[in-house]
Amino acid sequence: MANKERIKHHFKTFSKFTATPDMGMTRFSYSPEDVKTRTYIKEKMEQYGLTVREDGLGNIFGKLEGTREFAPSVLVGSHFDSVPHGGNFDGPAGVIAGLEVAALFHEQQIKPVYPLEVVAMIEEEGSRFDGGLMGSRGMNGLIDEEDFHTIRDSDGISVVEAMHQAGLDPTLPKHREQETMKAFLELHIEQGPILEEANISIGVVDTIVGLTQLEVIVEGKAGHAGTTPMDRRSDALITASSLVSELPKLVQDEQNGTVITTGKFAVYPNGANVIPQKVIFTIDLRSGEEASIQGVIKKVKALIAAHQKNDMNISIQQQMYVQPKELSKAVRSSLKESTEKLGISYIPMQSGAGHDAMVFSDFTEAGLIFIPSKDGLSHCPEEWSDLEHLAQGVDILFETAKKLTEDDLDD
Repeated sequence: MANKERIKHHFKTFSKFTATPDMGMTRFSYSPEDVKTRTYIKEKMEQYGLTVREDGLGNIFGKLEGTREFAPSVLVGSHFDSVPHGGNFDGPAGVIAGLEVAALFHEQQIKPVYPLEVVAMIEEEGSRFDGGLMGSRGMNGLIDEEDFHTIRDSDGISVVEAMHQAGLDPTLPKHREQETMKAFLELHIEQGPILEEANISIGVVDTIVGLTQLEVIVEGKAGHAGTTPMDRRSDALITASSLVSELPKLVQDEQNGTVITTGKFAVYPNGANVIPQKVIFTIDLRSGEEASIQGVIKKVKALIAAHQKNDMNISIQQQMYVQPKELSKAVRSSLKESTEKLGISYIPMQSGAGHDAMVFSDFTEAGLIFIPSKDGLSHCPEEWSDLEHLAQGVDILFETAKKLTEDDLDD
């Protein structure tokens, strides 16, 4: 059974590594907080008998070799970056679950047939380098070397520069071959109210919604706030605000849980007495059906075209697109068997949030379980999940990992 005190200690330690003490978790990829967290993760991996390495993205792997030579690994883990002023559980819950699974293998002296690997990934949130899921996408070959070298944060710092500053080596191999992975298991907090309200301990995820992230740039003309007549202005903020206010109407007739969000909004030059020259904002669009995503993208582009004027230039760029994913039937079956064996309540669920498991699902057998989130809150300092639910989730992953590292997957 999972060691609750050990899990609690991991969370307590992780929570110290934030750039915003007492104001939520802020841990961006390659930051000083990232470095402190990865040092702790690697120390624990070594303590639990794992061989540790990092790839050319900064993803961390701790491997317990199996008895079968050159066999693919069963990976268990999640990400350890955060949103600005977020919570302590989104991502780290899955990394800590992986560490605890490894600790149980170590304590029980389990020698698997297939290797067990704990993985801690960078930049799932996209808080520093827009797009999200960078660790899992890069690992699975969805970011080529040329694109990797062009990615920069809002301060113009490239991924390569940021990695060097963190003492990491961006020249190491990034792409992991598909044949080296047997399965990927992830535990995550639900980030919604369903499990808590139903008094259910575990959600076994069947599908993950598709998502796209768009960046819109509106460019007008700067001018003096006091001397430029109202009918002579090209105010980028007015146009951008009009666009954003129309976005919710584009999804109101859609089904399949379609939602749209503007999460980032930047005004330039951002002076109190200057007419805004440029506005950059993001659009996050999600749905359980790809047709709905594509339909709303067309509506967004039509809306932008309607706001184009001679004195206003508007451009749109797709930063990320991930199709809706059905997760592995075989792994879902194994997770449910483990849950039933342990006598833990569960329900099948759809995930409205994107997770690393959705990327892995195109390259290996992927499974994802949820634990309840208090009041359904996430991406905020109030984010919280109960230690008992965390331990139950670990027990399920441990039972499933034991099975998957011993036997071939059933079709």
